[in-house]
Amino acid sequence: MENKKTIEIKLSGRIDSGNSAQKEEEILSLLAGQEGAAVRIDASELDYISSAGLRVLLRVRKAFPELSIEDVSSEVYEIFEMTGFTEMMAVKKAYRVVSVEGCEVIGEGFNGKVYRIDRDNVVKTYKNADALAEIQHEREVARLALVLGVPTAISYDVVRVGDSYGSVFELLNATSFARILAKEPERFDWCVDEYVKLLKKIHSISVPEGKLPAIKQKNVGAVKNIIGLLPDGLGEKLLAMVEAIPDTDNMIHGDYHSKNVVLADGEVLLIDMDTLSVGHPIFELVSMYNAYVGYSEYDPSIVLAFQGFDADVARRFWHDSLAAYLGTKDEKKINEIEEKVRCLAYGRLIDWRTRHQSGDAEADKATIDLWKSRLIKLLGHVDSLDFETCCSAEESSDLELEAAPENLQKVLDFVGSRMAALDLSTKLRMQMDLAVEEIFINIANYAYHPGRGNAVVRVETTEDPVTVTITFIDRGIPYDPLKKQDPDLTLSAEERGIGGLGIFLTKKVMDDVSYEYRDGQNILKLKKNF
Repeated sequence: MENKKTIEIKLSGRIDSGNSAQKEEEILSLLAGQEGAAVRIDASELDYISSAGLRVLLRVRKAFPELSIEDVSSEVYEIFEMTGFTEMMAVKKAYRVVSVEGCEVIGEGFNGKVYRIDRDNVVKTYKNADALAEIQHEREVARLALVLGVPTAISYDVVRVGDSYGSVFELLNATSFARILAKEPERFDWCVDEYVKLLKKIHSISVPEGKLPAIKQKNVGAVKNIIGLLPDGLGEKLLAMVEAIPDTDNMIHGDYHSKNVVLADGEVLLIDMDTLSVGHPIFELVSMYNAYVGYSEYDPSIVLAFQGFDADVARRFWHDSLAAYLGTKDEKKINEIEEKVRCLAYGRLIDWRTRHQSGDAEADKATIDLWKSRLIKLLGHVDSLDFETCCSAEESSDLELEAAPENLQKVLDFVGSRMAALDLSTKLRMQMDLAVEEIFINIANYAYHPGRGNAVVRVETTEDPVTVTITFIDRGIPYDPLKKQDPDLTLSAEERGIGGLGIFLTKKVMDDVSYEYRDGQNILKLKKNF
């Protein structure tokens, strides 16, 4: 169907009983012979309108039903509103004009930038010149996220910024994590902890059906676009793996990187909510990988220009964040999940670069060739993109495995993942790891000697008061380690007896340690109060 013609008319100054007839004649002369057209009235320079002027507009609307009045000042808009004209026709208020020249950039996403305009307020600008629909969408999903428990800010005003629009938020003293990483390297571990804690909170939220768009189809579309660029069969393999990713109801931010996480008046907040969606967490990890590593693999200066810190910091932040998210220090496990992420990440990067040329054809080709070569290599051995996420299902409080020293890392990962929500300090985590290691290794070395057997590790937490109880259960030789006499720390190394130091350290760092032998089982409990 052919688009309807739009006639634009500009009104200025005053329209009152003294000149309304003249204004009506001018308007009708401009509209002569334009029956059926849409009429847009620019009221940005209209200073005043009386009832006589309103009657002129009413008569015009009867002849041209698709009449809209835009950029109306607050004072004139009040007249339209009081007389009920805002109920009868489209009347849009003018937007306050804000300049971001010289303002600090505190956040940046795919669709826009966030600037600090004064101590208390920031404005998010949009790259799309006609961004009003995007702004409305972002305000709606941000409200949904806030209701569902995500700490974020809600826009309280819409303004004009240059040729586009912006959303204004109150963010007191907001500083992005990107800036903290760049300017305060000593806070690197703190940033990882807070960044991952917020990410897990987002992914733990089950979104009601139909409230947010599904992110999976966007990724399926990207892979379909590049099938012809890959050797026979590999594009189809990648597409099949993406389509096989389970459809989950996890909330996904969609552009989760260090410029979109800010510290505002002591609170960690998520910003840039227009990409909010629902789906499997791998889609989030793919965007994260590309933000820190993927986009800048050919040219490392890209991440420095975007995030404000160099490629080495970016790679380390990605790695440590992934490890913390997965709740493991096992490099084999981390690499296994990263390879799944990279498969889809490269597919999306190739699709993105083929659709967004940089202007340097040689660099574009070299970049795509690099991503293709790495994707092809990965597709040679990666057969699934699915993995068990930390937030996808109800977690068991028990882990049963062989009591063997080589399984210590699995035990530490299990205990750490069950305590992740407690937000423990580095010191407390180290104390917990120390106690767990001492007890598990003791079971592994002695409980079934010289044979082998299983152990059960159980983690239970309470909230009021906050406590963690870790129980170790085995069916080995009955043994109460608490009967072991504490070592005499005043003796020299030569005089001290062998053994006993592990359980001594455990008792020192825990608030309570108890043992019982029941039903053929050694049961040792460690309790820590917070």
